[in-house]
Amino acid sequence: MMPTAHVPVLLEEVLEALQPGPRAVLLDGTLGVGGHSSAWLRATVDAGEAGRVVGADRDAVVLAQASERLDAEFPGALHAHHGSYEEAAEAVRAADLPSVDAALLDLGVSSVQLDQAERGFSFRAPGPLDMRMDPGSGGETAADLVNARDEDELADVFTRFGEEPAARRVARAIVSERRTAPFRDTLRLAECVARAAGGRRGRLHPATRVFQALRIAVNDELGRLERGLPAVADCVHPGGRMGVITFHRLEDRLVKDFFRAGKRGGRFRVLPDRTPTGGERGRNPRSRSARLRAVEVLTGSETPATGRDAA
Repeated sequence: MMPTAHVPVLLEEVLEALQPGPRAVLLDGTLGVGGHSSAWLRATVDAGEAGRVVGADRDAVVLAQASERLDAEFPGALHAHHGSYEEAAEAVRAADLPSVDAALLDLGVSSVQLDQAERGFSFRAPGPLDMRMDPGSGGETAADLVNARDEDELADVFTRFGEEPAARRVARAIVSERRTAPFRDTLRLAECVARAAGGRRGRLHPATRVFQALRIAVNDELGRLERGLPAVADCVHPGGRMGVITFHRLEDRLVKDFFRAGKRGGRFRVLPDRTPTGGERGRNPRSRSARLRAVEVLTGSETPATGRDAA
């Protein structure tokens, strides 16, 4: 199975921030189909000697695609971990490494997930209301949430995780319509939301914020980010770099606050944040809301040799 076309965002900016050198090791906590990791490995080769990637992803489908791609391009360079970046320490230990030279989190939904209607992330084509990053793990689907929560709970989800101004009207409409039949597919929900929320808001479909809110709630994305940021940072040795690409204000605020707290505590040196150029936004509209925040790790619990420094 060959990877679905996916364009990694802020690619040049990521490499500039993370500074891959010969034999350098990257912890890619959101591997996706491997676009950033492929560029990292190519940069280490160009710098003198191939490095390695410890790549984690909750989605078994895209993890398999990334493994096939990277093993073909850079045999033996990838250690794949099926799981969340919250398990960063476990993934690094399993790769027989004490720490890594750099770490990256790209918090966007991959094109593979958006373009496959059966995953239920998008309302552009009919599909089941699923939205789980790891369907094999069980747990609540978007359909479960939409059909089980009461009006107050739904309005709270849409407000907190989607910043949806019409959250109450949308929640009321969903509760009313599901009395006829439960919501099972993406298009029916999107149509219900659009009727309740009003017309298109510039480039945004009226269901965009509600679908974002459901995806965040189903996957506990903000909770995972709060737990995962320190877990990933702990794997980077002093002198290494860590970068996070965000796509909306809620996750960006968490990353900014985490990095600023580390700066105040003397642990991080905050690097300039970057956004896509006009050219990239034109080539890849999905990049338009992306922001890269990055730090240099100054201190850690230990300073073992790794990657480019290993004997």
